[in-house]
Formats: sequence, C-alpha cells, structure tokens
Amino acid sequence: MFGLFELPWWGYLLVILALTHVTIVSVTLYLHRCQAHRAMDLHPLVSHFFRFWLWLTTGMRTKDWAAIHRKHHARCETEEDPHSPQVLGIRKVLFEGAELYNQVRADREAIEQYGWGTPDDWLECHIYSHPRIGDLGIALMLAIDLVCFGVLGLTVWAVQMLWIPVWAAGVINGLGHYVGYRNFETEDAATNLIPWGILIGGEELHNNHHAYPSSAKLSLRWWEFDLGWLYIRLLSLFGLARVKRVAPKVRIEAAAGEPSAETVKALMRNRFHVLTLYARKVILPVLRLESRRADRYLRRLFRQARPLLVREDLTLDGERERLLQRAIEASDTLETVYDFKNRLKTIWARNLPHPEARLQQLKRWCQEAEQSGIDTLREFAALLRGYRLQAAV
Repeated sequence: MFGLFELPWWGYLLVILALTHVTIVSVTLYLHRCQAHRAMDLHPLVSHFFRFWLWLTTGMRTKDWAAIHRKHHARCETEEDPHSPQVLGIRKVLFEGAELYNQVRADREAIEQYGWGTPDDWLECHIYSHPRIGDLGIALMLAIDLVCFGVLGLTVWAVQMLWIPVWAAGVINGLGHYVGYRNFETEDAATNLIPWGILIGGEELHNNHHAYPSSAKLSLRWWEFDLGWLYIRLLSLFGLARVKRVAPKVRIEAAAGEPSAETVKALMRNRFHVLTLYARKVILPVLRLESRRADRYLRRLFRQARPLLVREDLTLDGERERLLQRAIEASDTLETVYDFKNRLKTIWARNLPHPEARLQQLKRWCQEAEQSGIDTLREFAALLRGYRLQAAV
C-alpha cells in the first residue's frame, strides 16, 4: 500500500502542490519567457533541469510549445489562433485545451514555421523528442510516484498530468481571453485574471503579457505581483539567469515643448498604453458629460456604445457598426474625440515607415487637438508632448 514515504493527508497535499508548482515554474520561466519570447536567458544547467522535468511531468516538447504559443500571438483571435475562446467558444478552450494543443502539434509545417531557435541537441533529438521514447518520461514519473508513495502515487501522478492541461491550456488560454480586467487596450481580448500571479507563476497577468510579449516581467502596476519574476531575480543573483528585455517605463514631462523623435519612439513602444490613457482621459470623461445632458434613450445608447468606443479587441460587425454610428452622430463632441482616436492610431501604422513622417503627423495631431475646443482633448495633447521612455529597473 505505502511506498518509501508514508505521510498524513496534508503531507500528500503539500507534495502535490510542490511538484506541480515546479512544473508551473518550468513552463513560465523556461518554455514561455525564455524559449517562446526570448525575454531572458537561462544557465544551461537550469534549462536542462526544466527540460527534464517537463519531459517527466508533461511530455511537452520545447519546439512544439514555443511554436504553438508564437502562432497564438501571431494569429490571435482569428480562425488560425490555436486556442481563442472568442473564436472557438469558452467551453471548448476551457475543457478541451489539451486536445486543441495536440491538433496544432500535429501540424508539423506550422511547428517548423514558428518553432525556430529551440533546442536541437543530442538530448532533444534522441530522448525528449524521439518518436519512440519521447513519451517514456511520463511512464518514468508514474514509476517514481509509485515507489515513493505507493498506491497513492497514482493520485499524485494523475494530478501532475492534469495540472498543465487544466491551468495552462484551459484557464490561461480560455479565461485569460474571456474574463478579468485590462490594463492595456490590446487588439486581442487578453485579460488579467487577478493582480497577484502566484498560483500559475505570474501567467495570471495575461493582458500585461500581450501588451509587452517580450518582457520577462509580467507585473506592471505597483499593486500587481509576478511570482515568476521573483524567481528570475533570484536566479539572476546567482548568475543562473540573464534578463534581456522588460516592458519600458513611461515618464510624462510637464510643460514639454514640441513632440520629438523620442516621443514617437515612446508611442510606438507603448501604443496600447496610449490607447488606454486616451480612453480614460478623453473618451470616458466626454461620454459621462454627454450622458448627464442626455435623455433616457441617449443614455442607454451611450452605455451600449461605451465598449465600442474604447475597446480595441471588438470587431465592428454590421450591428455594432450601426450602434456606434448612432452614438457618435448623437454627439458632435463624442464624434470628434473618436475621430481623433482613429487618427492617433495611424501614427504607428505600418504605412508610415519613416520616423520623420510619424513625427510630423504627431505634431499635426497635437496642434489640431489643442485647437479643437475640447478640454480633455487639449489636455491629452499636452500629455503626449511630454510622453517619454525611461529605463526599467
């Protein structure tokens, strides 16, 4: 009945939590931040430990995981997204996340396209990704659990096998694009589930990640906590990790002069932050003011149109387009600030490759915003003039 270790019930619970937490750390530090996004480098010993542990507890291959995640970012919320609840439905992603992963994994052309730069050494080719012995790690983990915990080792092993499919494939890929709060108006539906990234190693801060995919740190507000970042800092102290990129911090200089090349650079790097600021400081104050002046019908109309005015992830289909059009036609001020928002987005559009062209367009935008006669728009133009980057620490 019992293996090498006989524990009270709470001892087995602690063992399960400890083992599954190592798996979570392996996924978020090694697969996600190091391999998929190249936000950090890990010492070879640490990388090999994580690869070995994932082979034992998930059977996932580095190249497959990195490729599928990169494709998710490249095709987010489209028919080609491997696991978008906006396209496939929340129930399917939440309860069939592992099946969706395996479907994309079988598309070797996509894996080759997106899986560049992942380990291709002897261990990877002859053990971890070998077609005949690549899945033996899971069987080895079962044997270890049985030896250590006896019959209860089956339960420990089962929880280990279910942990990533449930929490990563289901919760993060599903709920992380469906419910929660948003710090940044990204063009996808990514959300932060909670501000304290502990249970899933910081992956709870999914909207932050989609705003700055190449950042090794996922917490961006003072009240947010990323446990994975704490582990990265600890590894860095011992020379076992090297951070390559984090999200840039912003400073806003008061009484700044004309926008400069540095201003344009800051806007390009932080466009989702700029859109969020614009929604909070321009569109929503105007919407509240117009609602106070409106009758019951218009207040209801403005309330329904509110997400369409500020959210960047919502597709304007026929019905939504008509709703938005009715709202902005009901208020000249609202129509003006919404038009200025769309013009602001063209500054970082790809059809303006030359920095000087972007700078001239930004100067024109600020001048016209200041002459619009709308207080919130004039104040936002002054804010943009002083928008700068500062080195993150």
